[in-house]
Formats: sequence, C-alpha cells, structure tokens
Amino acid sequence: MIHHNGMRAVHPGEILKEEYMLPLNLSSTALAKKLGVTAARINDIVLERRGITADTALRLARFFGGDAESWLNLQHQYDLKIAYEKAGKTIEQTIRPYDDLLAFA
Repeated sequence: MIHHNGMRAVHPGEILKEEYMLPLNLSSTALAKKLGVTAARINDIVLERRGITADTALRLARFFGGDAESWLNLQHQYDLKIAYEKAGKTIEQTIRPYDDLLAFA
C-alpha cells in the first residue's frame, strides 16, 4: 500500500526561502553568488519551478551547514507526494501486490 499522510506537498524551495533566505535577508542573487551558481537556478528553486539536485544539495549543505542528504530527502519527499497525488490511487487500484498474487496461486 502507498502511504499518504494527508499533508500538502512542501517543495524544498519553500523551505530554502522561508527558513534560510528570508531570516538571513539573502536574495536569490546573493545566495547564488555565495554558492557559485546562477541566480536563475536559485530563483527557479524558490519559485518551485526546479528541484534540488545533488550538486545544489552539496552547495547548500556546505554554505548553511548540515548535510546534502537532508536537502535531497526534502526533494525526494516532495516528488513522492506529487507522484502520489497524480497517480497513487490509480496505482493502488490497478496493481496487485505480489503477496496477494501468491495467495491465489
């Protein structure tokens, strides 16, 4: 069974903006310069048009502290939530679990 907790999908760009950039008064351009990436990359992330890549996760972890895995986990959780919203019910209705197939063999 696919688990769905009922909470809205939170894009990592929202977390980057609300929990890191705003409290530090960092613009997309300023953060991009510090990370050595384009302002467009950071802007697209905070506008939720682009996801966090492994490269971006490494840079964010180095700059803000913490680890890259945390940033990638945020992206992974978001992607799964969106996938569930788009196809989860259909998948649950159309694909039978392997163990169920064995029970009827």
